[in-house]
This record gives sequence, structure tokens and C-alpha cells, in this order.
Amino acid sequence: MSVAADSPVHSSSSDDLAAFLDAELDSASDASSDSLPSEEEEVAGNDTEASNHGSKRQKFERLETVDEEEIEEASSSKGECEHPGSFGNMCFVCGQKLVETGVSFRYIHKEMRLNQDEISRLRDSDMTLLQRQRKLYLVLDLDHTLLNSTLLKDLKPEEEYLKSHTHSLLDVSGGSLFMPEHMHMMTKLRPFVHSFLKEASEMFVMYIYTMGDRQYARQMAKLLDPKGEYFGDRIISRDDGTVRHQKSLDVVLGQESAVLILDDTENAWPNHKDNLIVIERYHFFASSCRQFDHKYKSLSELKSDESEPDGALATVLKVLKQVHALFFKDVDEDISNKDVRLMLKQVRKEILKGCKVVFSRVFPTKAKPEDHPLWKMAEELGATCATEVDASVTHVVAMEMGTEKARWGLREKKFVVHRGWIDAANYLWKKQPEENFSLEQLKKQQGTEEE
Repeated sequence: MSVAADSPVHSSSSDDLAAFLDAELDSASDASSDSLPSEEEEVAGNDTEASNHGSKRQKFERLETVDEEEIEEASSSKGECEHPGSFGNMCFVCGQKLVETGVSFRYIHKEMRLNQDEISRLRDSDMTLLQRQRKLYLVLDLDHTLLNSTLLKDLKPEEEYLKSHTHSLLDVSGGSLFMPEHMHMMTKLRPFVHSFLKEASEMFVMYIYTMGDRQYARQMAKLLDPKGEYFGDRIISRDDGTVRHQKSLDVVLGQESAVLILDDTENAWPNHKDNLIVIERYHFFASSCRQFDHKYKSLSELKSDESEPDGALATVLKVLKQVHALFFKDVDEDISNKDVRLMLKQVRKEILKGCKVVFSRVFPTKAKPEDHPLWKMAEELGATCATEVDASVTHVVAMEMGTEKARWGLREKKFVVHRGWIDAANYLWKKQPEENFSLEQLKKQQGTEEE
């Protein structure tokens, strides 16, 4: 992305400086072999090769030392600049010194800021590019979503065997278990993650967004994307966010109506829940189970793992394909009026479509059932919820067998399940076998946990 040339300038006053910046940023240079690609891909058929982002970063840093007289000479005074953004305290169009304002895009360049008008303009212009490429945006969490990490000191004795099963960091393309010793940690990639990223990249411009620090984020990106073909420099860490302990799309250069988010933590995205696909957490290491106070053994302790074809990522990929297909259903239709959030709701409502659910002693006595999160979740999944039984009820959700409605359900040969049936459908994005969520199964599970 050529920031200077791509900035809105309504006067020729800064044409010379824009040309100067472009020449500096795009001039030929020997990029380092491990540089990541430019943030934006060129449209198919464009013969101009995209400049390497690593090279541009070096150029940015060199520009910071340019003498003010050289800037003034490059910029004429024919009109007033709107200052769409800055590097440090310098407008990247006219070179004027500015008070630090706008949104920081540190993951692109440590000194880069854009004002809201420029962010909106870039997002609008990208919609045209996306329509031609038939792509949307996908923001991906790291921990418990695409992988699971643990500190080496937190490994249990039952997990020590893993140290002899790690793969080389020199060639990560075929491995799934790594031990970056300089970080004193071990990382396990989630099964199916390589296929997931490859197929998703054909439908989406992808970002990483993690609450880990920048060093961790970039190290994990190297494991997931060693060639830099999926994420480029679109790697956002907690150091790059604008709100502490929260994630937000304000640092993602994509229209909210075209962005999907994949994360295991709903509360991390308080302002973007309609964009969010919540995925079941990946607990490979025992420390991960302890972190969330889970009593059961981790996958590593069981010497097991998720299924590649039937695991969480494979399921989510199907959802992404459905949403993408709905969004681009009419090829020639203008996508600026479409909203991916509506498509996601549409797909979600198919999960429990045709189910009529009645609840029995699941909610507090004085609470309004329709206000309870579980009731709302069931409706979002497409189920019809009721407070009284009748012949049209298909499922009774209860937490014990002794309730009147639960007994009625058994007598009338209805499905009688515990609330985990709805929770599982929500996380796994598909209706689950009722026999796996019977009250007998719940009783056995509770007995095991007590032991």
C-alpha cells in the first residue's frame, strides 16, 4: 500500500511531496530474505509487483531523518492539506508538524497514525477491490483458537514425553509441536490448521489479533505462516490495540460489514459480537485446563488430539464457506449494501431450526425465561422456545430427572437433554446427537468430577 499516493489530496499542493514519498517507499532495494509481504495483494492481471513491506519499513525509518528543508522543498504551498495521517509528528503528505492525533497503526509501522476520514476512505476503496477478488476479511485469534501454548515450567510430569516429539523450527511446514526455547515455551498447533488457513485465504484477507505481546504474536505467525503468504504484516498484538484488555476492529482496515472474527473468548469483543464466531477452546496442555479451572485431563495427558476432519476448525471452515457463498451469491450485485453479520445470523439460525424447546428448572425461579442467555442462545440457533409443554415440543432441557416436565418428556418420547446440548450446538456450529447429552450422562459426569 502506497500511503502517500493513496491519500486524499484535494489540491496539487502536496503532489511533489507525495511523489517524493512514493519514490522513497517504492524504490528498488534488496529486501531481507525473511521479510513479510506487503499488506495488500495486487489484483490479478496487474503487472506491477507489490513492494516488500519489510523494505518499506526500512524506508519509513530513513524518512524520519529527512531534513525539514528537503520536505519543504518537495511540498509546495498551493493549497491546504487535510493531513490524512502522520509518521511520528509529521504529516506524510505535506510534511507539516502535527499534534499526535488519529488511530495508531503500530503493526504496520511504529510511528504511523491515520485520522478517521482516511481510515473510512481506505475501507471504502477496499470494498471495490474485495468485490473483484470475491474476498471478505477474517480476524483470527491465536491462543485456544489456532494453537495452544504453555511455559516449559508448567508442563506436568505426564507431559514430559512431549519434549522428544517436537519438530524443528528450521522447517515448520510439516510440524505441529514446537519448542521455541528462547521463549521457554512449547506450542501445539491445532489439528487441521494448515488446511484451514490455506482454504480460508482463498476467501478472506486474514489478520492475526492476539492478546499476547508482539514478540509472541510474530513467533506464532512464523509457525502458522512461515512464508508470510497468509497474513503478511497484518499481525496485531495487545501492544497495538486501542483499548486495554479488549479487542476492537478500529485497527483493522476493513469495513465492519465485511469482517468476520474467530475467537474462543466472546468477552474480548464487547463491541463486535455480531461479527464473532465463537470457537470451542483448544486445551492441549494441562496448564490450559488449569487456567480455565477444568477438572478433566488435557489432550496431552491423554496422548490424544482433536480429529482433523471433524474437529472445531473443520466445522468453522464450513461455516465460513456458507457465509462467503451467501455474501457473493449475486455476482454482479454491489456489495457495499451487504452485511456479513446478517449472513452469519442466517447461517446460525439453521443449526437448531425445527426444534421446539421447553426448559425445566434451568432458570432462577423469579427470572423471566426469555431474558436468560440460554433462552436467547437457543433462539439465535433457530430453535423456538416455550415455557409450557405441548405436542409440538421436541426437546425438554432440564438439569435433573425428577421434574414434572422431564418426566412428561420421557413419557411422550421427547428428547430430554441437559443444557450442554445447546451450549455444544453453539460452540460447534451444528446440532449435536441428543444421546450424548442425556440426564443420565450428566449424572455420570457429575459423579466423576466429585471423585
